[in-house]
Amino acid sequence: MNSYQIFAFADEASPQIDGQIAAMLRNGLQGLEIRGVDGTNIAEISIEKAREVRRKLDDNGLKVWSMGSPIGKIRIVGDDFAKHLDQLKHVIDLAHILGADNIRMFSFYMPEGEDPAKYRGQVMDQLHAMVETAAGCGVDLCHENEKGIYGDNAARCLDVLTEVRELKGVFDPANFIQVGQKTPEAWEMLKAFIKYVHIKDALWDGRVVPAGKGEGHVPEIIKAFIAKGGVHLTVEPHLMTFGGLQALERKGQKSILGGKYVYNTSDEAFDAACNALKEILASV
Repeated sequence: MNSYQIFAFADEASPQIDGQIAAMLRNGLQGLEIRGVDGTNIAEISIEKAREVRRKLDDNGLKVWSMGSPIGKIRIVGDDFAKHLDQLKHVIDLAHILGADNIRMFSFYMPEGEDPAKYRGQVMDQLHAMVETAAGCGVDLCHENEKGIYGDNAARCLDVLTEVRELKGVFDPANFIQVGQKTPEAWEMLKAFIKYVHIKDALWDGRVVPAGKGEGHVPEIIKAFIAKGGVHLTVEPHLMTFGGLQALERKGQKSILGGKYVYNTSDEAFDAACNALKEILASV
């Protein structure tokens, strides 16, 4: 347990910060990748609220590893990028209060049915503007592969991370599977850029399942990540519908949940996801 640290999107256990703290403590986690706080997205909470959350986490020996922000989850065409940069500045301020080392972010939704290559120049220009906004702030911007954005497959993630060298990478196996990307191939292409890994697995039909039960080669990815000196892992269960999931996805998209792995409560699903990771780590 000393060679890695486990964090989580604990808003999947409870929308309330007190419930999230309880879920982290009973699972022996180190802290949060913070995404929802008392029903509000982390990018929209106030400075005062961030201070309240920090006090509660400190009192329980927990920390915030990363801001699970929606930065970059806007349309490359039709959304107000200047306003989005202002939101990034606010997230940076919140990160400083919460003690977060990282801000999870994305590379913009592509127009459906169009070739992402058409928008590459604009994507890179906007990503460069984001890293310039964050320059010198002491917090890393970390790009996550996500369905529907420019960097949804390994090749375009590599394009992003080699073009905008200030960015770090977040590796999400389930998201790769859901766009038809084999994860061993993705890992070999991106491993030099990966700062941390999201622990989420999926089947080729899109269903999200506990880590190690899908097609994401999660045990192998974790082993390779730790072998190269990786330390930080974030549990992202997605094992049952939870408050806020719909708001996190693009309009018209829906994670395929359930199947064999169905849980009665969000706490039960969260604990199952944590236990699946611990089973893998016991064999690493």
